[in-house]
Amino acid sequence: MRLIIDTTELYKVKIYVIGGGAAGYFAAISAASTGNAQVTILEKSSNLLAKVKVSGGGRCNVTHSCFKPVDLSRRYPRGEKFLKKAFGKFMTTDTIQWFEDRGVTLKTEDDGRMFPVTDNSQTIIDCLQKEARNLGVTVKTRQEVQEILPSEEGGIWLSVKGGSERIFADKVIVTTGGSPKEAGLNWLKELGHAIEKPVPSLFTFNMPTEKVRELMGVAVPNAKVKVLGTKLESEGPLLITHWGMSGPAILRLSAWGARELADKQYQFKASINWLPEWKEEPFRAHLQKVRQEFGPRKVGNRNPFELPKRLWAYLIERMEISEEKRWADLSKKDWNKIVVTLLTDEYTVSGKTTFKEEFVTCGGVSLADIDVKTMESRVVKGLHFAGEVMDIDGITGGFNFQAAWTTGFVAGTSAAKDQAQ
Repeated sequence: MRLIIDTTELYKVKIYVIGGGAAGYFAAISAASTGNAQVTILEKSSNLLAKVKVSGGGRCNVTHSCFKPVDLSRRYPRGEKFLKKAFGKFMTTDTIQWFEDRGVTLKTEDDGRMFPVTDNSQTIIDCLQKEARNLGVTVKTRQEVQEILPSEEGGIWLSVKGGSERIFADKVIVTTGGSPKEAGLNWLKELGHAIEKPVPSLFTFNMPTEKVRELMGVAVPNAKVKVLGTKLESEGPLLITHWGMSGPAILRLSAWGARELADKQYQFKASINWLPEWKEEPFRAHLQKVRQEFGPRKVGNRNPFELPKRLWAYLIERMEISEEKRWADLSKKDWNKIVVTLLTDEYTVSGKTTFKEEFVTCGGVSLADIDVKTMESRVVKGLHFAGEVMDIDGITGGFNFQAAWTTGFVAGTSAAKDQAQ
């Protein structure tokens, strides 16, 4: 294999970014912004910024309106302490300002998620690609890096699949994203990095044996979900789907419980509190008021709990209470069924489904092997990381993209500036 050194612009730091996703583009742009770096992105596929395209249903959930590093870092099941320090260099406020400076205004929705005002992910893609072009970043697709070879004289050699030549880089930034299997990270493990076993995060619950699936499309503004036999619980909007349950409450629970649920092989029982604002004893007292107020009305015609109509009809059937029965005629057994079903409804979960096309993993390169100040490997000098290839992942709501912007910024600026010093 011949060794080729690019002799163009020798005075510049040659930085290669492996991966053309959000973290990769932001790292490349940040490095090129120093004016001291010649930056090239190597993407193994022909599809650039793929996750940006599908995020938020095609709208791109750019970040979240959480403006304190301490509070923001708590949204990351893996990487909280690490990111708390990194956010000191590039925060959500910096993300908002960065895009606004380039003509992209973000808006905040009621739940804190932030999107471009165009509600179109292509706006973010166009912005990133335009900025990269303006800064002279070279983007090469179908370039799968198979091997990283540190040079004893300094710098790093890259071996690309199908290539007859090795590429020399002063610095390399790995932004290949999460890997579904540990084997996908072997090329980094072989360099001496510890790898935290990757398992899925941000997934929905499959309930193939549960009739609740017939309510596909029903959304509950607020519910509390617990995984029985564990300490895992989450509260928030819940969506019933044709395969089971989804929505922020489920997705957050899957993120925090990624490893524990993987150990259970995604076979467990989930308890749903349809009225999380109520505890059992106060709720029982409230039911006496319900009985007095709605006594002559039929249970099926009057839902005193502001639950979706289809859900209420399903729950009545689940409780084996006739919808023709009047509230005043309910037995003690009926009232107990109402309490148990509305506050501790149980469902059998058998499997998971990836949330839309937004694949997120728990696991990756151990953070113990990465310097948070520079995102540089503690094992290989000149090798930096950004994004999900590290053992970092956040809950749903724009937090994974914010981690990509932050780590990409730190890795890119550090890689370029460090060489210049």
